[in-house]
Amino acid sequence: MLKNYFVVTLRNLRKSGTYSLINIAGLSIGITCTILILLWVADELSFNRFLPKADRLYKVMANVTYDGKINTWGAVALPAYDALKTENSLITNTCAADWGNSHLLSVGENKIRKRGHYVTEEFLKMFEFPLVKGNPDNALNDPGSIVISTSVAKALFGGEDPINKIIRVDNKYEQKVTGVMTDLPTTSSFQFDCLLPWTLYETDPWVKSCRTNWGNYSYGVYVELNNALSRQAVEAAIKDLPARHAKADEVKKEFFLYPLTQWRLYSVFENGRITGGGIEYVQLFSIIALFILIMACINFMNLATARSVRRAKEVGIRKSVGSSRRELIIRFIGESLFISFVSFAISVLLAEVALPFYNNLVQKQLHINYLAPPFWLFAAGLIFFTGIISGSYPAFYLSAFRPATVLKGKGMGGKGGTMPRKVLVTLQFGFSILLIIGTLVVYRQVQHVKNRDMGFDKENLVSIAPTEDIRKHYQAIKEELLRTGVVHAMTQSNSAITDIDSWGFLGWPGKPEDQRVLFTNLAAGYDYTKTMGIRLLAGRDFSEDFKSDTAAVLINKAALDLIGLKDPIGQQLSLYNGNKVELIGILENTIMGSPNDVVGPMFIQFNLSWFNSLTLRLEKTDDLQGSLKKIEAVFKKFSPAYPFEYTFADVEFQKKFSDINLTGKLANLFATLAILITGLGLFGLASFTAEQRTKEIGIRKVLGASVSNLVALMSKDFSRLVILSFVIAAPVSWWMLNKFLEKYAYRVEIPWWVFPLTGIVALAFAVVIVSSQALRVARANPVNSLRTE
Repeated sequence: MLKNYFVVTLRNLRKSGTYSLINIAGLSIGITCTILILLWVADELSFNRFLPKADRLYKVMANVTYDGKINTWGAVALPAYDALKTENSLITNTCAADWGNSHLLSVGENKIRKRGHYVTEEFLKMFEFPLVKGNPDNALNDPGSIVISTSVAKALFGGEDPINKIIRVDNKYEQKVTGVMTDLPTTSSFQFDCLLPWTLYETDPWVKSCRTNWGNYSYGVYVELNNALSRQAVEAAIKDLPARHAKADEVKKEFFLYPLTQWRLYSVFENGRITGGGIEYVQLFSIIALFILIMACINFMNLATARSVRRAKEVGIRKSVGSSRRELIIRFIGESLFISFVSFAISVLLAEVALPFYNNLVQKQLHINYLAPPFWLFAAGLIFFTGIISGSYPAFYLSAFRPATVLKGKGMGGKGGTMPRKVLVTLQFGFSILLIIGTLVVYRQVQHVKNRDMGFDKENLVSIAPTEDIRKHYQAIKEELLRTGVVHAMTQSNSAITDIDSWGFLGWPGKPEDQRVLFTNLAAGYDYTKTMGIRLLAGRDFSEDFKSDTAAVLINKAALDLIGLKDPIGQQLSLYNGNKVELIGILENTIMGSPNDVVGPMFIQFNLSWFNSLTLRLEKTDDLQGSLKKIEAVFKKFSPAYPFEYTFADVEFQKKFSDINLTGKLANLFATLAILITGLGLFGLASFTAEQRTKEIGIRKVLGASVSNLVALMSKDFSRLVILSFVIAAPVSWWMLNKFLEKYAYRVEIPWWVFPLTGIVALAFAVVIVSSQALRVARANPVNSLRTE
């Protein structure tokens, strides 16, 4: 029996070659899109889950109440690291880490710069990053130790065993290799190539002083719990830990635990609670994958039910010779499952071909793991889902035909047969219209933000991370660079213009006692606004002509609007540490953080000792590489041990659009494929409909109907369905897109013209496809279609 079913299925597919090809092509494209999207979704969901204790590891975070709302800080005071060890028996272990930095690693003439963290000795025991050599229990106990990745070991030592060999770090420390770990997967929130002991970090007096300073929230502290179920109990116990050590005038701070498994996808906090993050993109594209798969299934259902007339007599004969309805349903669903299986096999091949381009688009290293049981479970589930969904309605529809009726050629059409197809076409076009509108609005949001006035000139702006030698010779380097003629201006600051690394409180005349507002806190040297290209609204920049600038401060327009001083220049303000400073200048608002957010208040204090970034304004030139070579020569003269590395501000700024750019590109790609699937289905359905109406068209031509009249007649029904789809999809898409845009403080308004434009495009698309088939039939000789009448 199974053999007979298989042979009949192949015969039917071959007999209806065009429609079978459309069915398989539509399903294959739909399943390919689903596979690609779900690979990306699975990768996002897998972040940090490769760690054995992932469900028991947490970052300690702080909810800080000021300015009338709760603000969430990712850094806490370093003393929490020691205090939490004895705070609760449910806490197994704690560790602390800095935020990571680039370190120069040297072995003889081999020199590489790699990212690394200073961590306490418990770090490897808690996170259990796999070590191929060394003992995680004691690898970082000694101040003179270092743990490196396998790629670093290969780069510095080749094939030699690196254990106990010496690496010179930052041209300053001699560290012995005590461990080699496997290179971290891309699904790790931590990305580093070396680990250095915290005891080495504490040789810096400032870092050591932080060990007992409950007022400095600058470090990452992590805890390991006995089990994941104890989170609430531990949070209740540690919640008021800051309050027990806070000064009377400090703002309210409360600790909570942030699960390792949520770091990637749940990163947006509002008023002390998680409100979203990357999970929104995961949900969005999961929905798109489901939409596309359903659209492909709709194609199958439409064509299968449309072709029911041809198979009606087969059903009648089978019922007449004893086949039950149950057997017929199994037969038709079996055919559907076979087509789904073939489509899945083709889609896997298409996915493999597309993966290199797709990986480049999403900046990942996705692959299909054929050895993993979840893949085969997914394959079976997808084949079953598409097969059942695609074949269910045709199976029940076809098996319901009455033998006596269909064998007489009656009762095989009518409204009962066409209405479900109309509903499915309407639904399919509705999905397409929603995707088209979504793509247009996302594109406009991206352009809206990119065209926003950033408040500084990002062109020809170069940032360089200072080394110890550069710090010592900063002034000499600046003077020599200016003499080269390729550098227009140079300054120093605690962060690059595209980053915000520090925040602080500011006092001003007339400030209410209970008002606590957190400002972006920038430390900078001379020529800051000149170098960055920031417009001064009032006052002046820091200048070597004014010795008093050692106690001076600049603020931005947002800060001026907040403090409300009518005559601000020359006013005395107070920093968070109590120092009095003179306000000497007002700056244009500068977007240093997310370009989607409103610019907050900022102050810039003059400080020549606190700087982590050098910024150069290059003279405009057609020989950029020549300018960079002259700059490199100066830096190599004063800091020969380090390779010359730099970043352009405009390139770093573009990285801020990575998420929404990816959303736009993926939405555009899958919207295009969804429209292709819809077009395939509509082409097949229009072709079949035109074929079914051949005799009707022939009669109308004999009675005098023109070709244009016949094309319009056949296009009318499909046009109505597209218009109905638009009427349903437009308000739904408006609501969904408004919800999407709500997370952006700086956002575009959805233009009214997007909706009629999309409707016109969808209608034109449908009319072109339907008309092409209608035209083919309308131009045919009516003699051929009426020959048997």
